[in-house]
Amino acid sequence: MEHRPDGADVRSPFLPMVLLALTLLGWLGFQTWQLVRERTAIATAFANQDKSVEESKKLRDALDALARDTQRLADQGNANARLIVDELRKRGVTINPDAAPPAVPK
Repeated sequence: MEHRPDGADVRSPFLPMVLLALTLLGWLGFQTWQLVRERTAIATAFANQDKSVEESKKLRDALDALARDTQRLADQGNANARLIVDELRKRGVTINPDAAPPAVPK
């Protein structure tokens, strides 16, 4: 601390500037750390969904195959199958019996 001739003290701006720089550096470091953690969590959540999506696709394919087989039975004159197909149609479900079965992934 310096003394001016008029008796006032002159303080150096060095310490406040260092504290400001350290605070800014700490805040930026913390923000970076948080963003990396969030990115890792999102990547993990995305990877964990792959299994669920795969299982739901298998279930969907099985239900489509069942619906196609039911439609074929209805077309052959099976009364119970016709009832099921009619109820599904009332609910907005359409069945394409000529659709190719999905390819089985290896």
